[in-house]
Amino acid sequence: MSRLHDRTLELLVEDQPPDRGVRRWLLQSPAPGWFHPTIAAMAWCQPGAEIGALEILGRRHRLVTPPGVAGFSGDVGSGEPFASRLSAHAVAYRDPIVLVSSDPGLAGHAAPRGPRGVPTGSTIADAGATGLVFRAPTSGRFYGRSAPDKPPFVAEGAELTHGATICLLEVMKTFHRVTYGGADLPATARVIRVLVADGADVNAGDPLLALG
Repeated sequence: MSRLHDRTLELLVEDQPPDRGVRRWLLQSPAPGWFHPTIAAMAWCQPGAEIGALEILGRRHRLVTPPGVAGFSGDVGSGEPFASRLSAHAVAYRDPIVLVSSDPGLAGHAAPRGPRGVPTGSTIADAGATGLVFRAPTSGRFYGRSAPDKPPFVAEGAELTHGATICLLEVMKTFHRVTYGGADLPATARVIRVLVADGADVNAGDPLLALG
C-alpha cells in the first residue's frame, strides 16, 4: 500500500538475452536505499505497476515498472525462488530487484487478471496439483512470525489444519492473527510456497500461500 504523497521512481531496466524467443528484463534499483517489496512471486508486472517502495533518507518512493516492460516476476538469477527475496533489505544503485519475463509459464496459464495483476480464481504458478491459494482476509501488513527471532508460523512443506496460524496482519496499529480455514479450502493442505515477504503490505484477497 502506497502513501498518498510518496514520490514515484521508475526502476532501471537491463534487457537480458532472449531464451527460446522469450523476452526478459532485469529491473534494478534507481538509487541506494531500503527496499520494501509489495508484490508476490510470479505476479504480473506491467508498465507503471508498483513493485515496492524505496526508502531514501527516511522518505519513501514508489518503485514502478518502466515503460516497455510487461511480464511475470521471477528469479533474479541466484537459483533461489524469487519468493525468498521478497523481504525488506538494503540495496545499492543498480542492485537487482526483480527479473521480469514475457513467458506466461512462469505464473501458470494466462488467467484473467484483477486490478492488482493477480490472477482471478485460485490458479497460481507452482501451487501444486490442486492450484489452491490462501488469500488475505483483509488489507494490512504481513508478518510471518511473532518476532524477528522467532520461527515462522508456516514454511514450505508444512501441513496445515483448521485453525493453524498463518500470519499476523497489522491493521491500524493492531495485530490480527490469521488462521487457516474456509469453505473453499480442504480440511488439510500442504504449503507449497509462501508468496509474501515479512513486512510487505497486502490487500484483501491477495494470495499469501500456494497450497497443494
